[in-house]
Amino acid sequence: MIDQPTIDRILDAANIMDVVSEFVTLRKRGVNYVGLCPFHDDKSPSFYVSPSKNICKCFACGEGGTAVHFIMKHEQLGYYDALRYLAKKYNIDIQERELTDKEKQIRSDRESMFIVNAWAQKYFTSMLYDHIDGKTIGMRYFIERGFREDTIRKFQLGYSLDKRDALYQEAIKSGYKKEFLEKTGLIIAYEDGRVNDRFRGRVIFPVHSLSGKVVAFGGRVLKKDEKTAKYVNSPESEIYHKSNELYGIYFAKQAIVKADCCFLVEGYTDVISMHQSGVENVVASSGTALTHGQIRLIHRFTDNITVLYDGDAAGIKAAIRGIDLLLAEGMNVKVVLLPDGEDPDSFARSHSASEFSDFIRNNETDFVRFKTQ
Repeated sequence: MIDQPTIDRILDAANIMDVVSEFVTLRKRGVNYVGLCPFHDDKSPSFYVSPSKNICKCFACGEGGTAVHFIMKHEQLGYYDALRYLAKKYNIDIQERELTDKEKQIRSDRESMFIVNAWAQKYFTSMLYDHIDGKTIGMRYFIERGFREDTIRKFQLGYSLDKRDALYQEAIKSGYKKEFLEKTGLIIAYEDGRVNDRFRGRVIFPVHSLSGKVVAFGGRVLKKDEKTAKYVNSPESEIYHKSNELYGIYFAKQAIVKADCCFLVEGYTDVISMHQSGVENVVASSGTALTHGQIRLIHRFTDNITVLYDGDAAGIKAAIRGIDLLLAEGMNVKVVLLPDGEDPDSFARSHSASEFSDFIRNNETDFVRFKTQ
């Protein structure tokens, strides 16, 4: 049996274009690629490959799916043999062995954690729209930031009540286990039996995986209190590894392929404001230096990345951090420093998509030139 971490590595590495193009001649058509279907006698190209969705589909015979499904069908292999095929292709070592009881438990726990997070996202959204505090505090903050309702719903934004254990009590009442609320980081449990909601009194930004599952949350405090951290994020868990996630990638992947470029910014609101202004090929590193895992995620969709940061000294320093990694991964890197006092969030709110694009086009600098200036 193949353990779950190895399966995850194989699935992350498997690029649908790489896999299909070994067997099918593909030509670009819009944001997708098309070729003759290998599963039936295809006279005109009907087999489509979507790099942004990482899937393929024949619109004549209906065959398709992920890279694993393609190999299963094309090579007549079972699921685990298809994984072995892909592991060999991507030089991923597999240690064959029977899963331990603990590993079987972890696999089950992961599924439970995804279910709990999906429930929590709906809970936070309902608090934002249906609870008086959500309407007067959370929604007011989003509206003051200039977010439209369609944008708030698109990014599944929410609000956590400023009560010690409101989410916990509602979750238990709804049948969810304390164990998984704690493992996902939604609550903090103390040895004396007390429980606190991690995100109490904060507006909520769900973090989605590439496939759209909620893997974590970010919460911004609204009270001015020097002792309280402005942002609190979900801790690392079985389903959330910060170094492998980018905020906004689920909503941006198709636009990145279409534009053949990805804009990289720092924070949640930068991504949301740019989307709302019409610039959708944007993701955020959430204030941390870029990692190999995050870069590989972007590289699946484009070779080109433009780093957008504030025009102050801290912004310049942040722009340089991690760019050597981008270059090492073979990315074409450009940098845009925004006018002093502006960040991508504020700049997007005061400019249209065409104005934003014009500014970038006129001000982007090749990284090597930028570093020597």
